[in-house]
Amino acid sequence: MSIEIILREHVEHLGDRGEVVKVANGYARNFLLPRKLALVVTEENKKQIERERAVAEAREATERNEALALAQKLTGVEIAIARRVGENQVLFGSVTSSDIAEALAVLQFTVDRRKIQLAEPLKALGEYAVPVKLFRDVVGQLTVKVVAAQ
Repeated sequence: MSIEIILREHVEHLGDRGEVVKVANGYARNFLLPRKLALVVTEENKKQIERERAVAEAREATERNEALALAQKLTGVEIAIARRVGENQVLFGSVTSSDIAEALAVLQFTVDRRKIQLAEPLKALGEYAVPVKLFRDVVGQLTVKVVAAQ
């Protein structure tokens, strides 16, 4: 069984705001509708979505421009994170997205740690290019150097 809904927000792997999509009853009833991400298709709801769309598009354009500006600033940023090392230059522990977010906060950049896209924590000394997803289609590159602590 499936149901037609109108998306109120962009939902990853499903659709954008204002799209009419068919989803399983349980997905709509248990996830999308309680979180106010979608509405059941009716004429009144279609009109409501059109009103919300104009406001949301202006807000998203502003957010996207801010994300683009931040991505350009981040491109030139290089942060060094010092960690203790043992024999053979092996790190004790690792560098995580939280560590990178804290280092960026010191430099006056507010980036949520969940937006820093590390496949896995950095476990070796060296220089790494780390992507930061700032908006749906805006990704900035950041250079992280993991160095030995003195």
